[in-house]
Amino acid sequence: MTLRSLSTAADRRSTIVSAALTAFSRSGYTGTTIADVAREAAISSAYVLKLFGGKEALFVAALDECFERIEQTLASAPASGTPGEILDAMGDAYAELIADRTLLLIQVHAQSVAMLPAIGDSLRAGLARTTRFAKQRSGAPDDDVQRFIAYGQLCHLVVTSGIADLDDDWTRILTDNLRHPEI
Repeated sequence: MTLRSLSTAADRRSTIVSAALTAFSRSGYTGTTIADVAREAAISSAYVLKLFGGKEALFVAALDECFERIEQTLASAPASGTPGEILDAMGDAYAELIADRTLLLIQVHAQSVAMLPAIGDSLRAGLARTTRFAKQRSGAPDDDVQRFIAYGQLCHLVVTSGIADLDDDWTRILTDNLRHPEI
């Protein structure tokens, strides 16, 4: 007789959050249903609702996971050198992370529905966490940390709008000195 280990609610939550990242990044908050996430996770919609209570809480959990992964990635970058070199290393690590558009797109979709209180709060908390982490880890002046965050947002714009694929004077202005892997 083979004993089968049953997954715990925590394991299922993790599976569902990963599925939510994928589903929400593909179709956005308004275009994704609980059923879409459940299908992606190979779990019933009823169980997703039981664990998360609704779509907004599920999106918040996915967004929180996104920022957790971002911080882990920034922490994996070398932390030696000047503050600028440390920010550059974190930027390179982030660029590699968002080569898979999932985390990039979940942030963009979150910005589009930030007027929903829980999502707006989660987005602001994630941005605060990332900004504080970059400041603490690099020891860079506030202006440099602001530029680091701004360049990250510009990378989002360049990638999601396809600007990197265009060769024009205005696109060169926006993409000059941006480092991001080809997607």
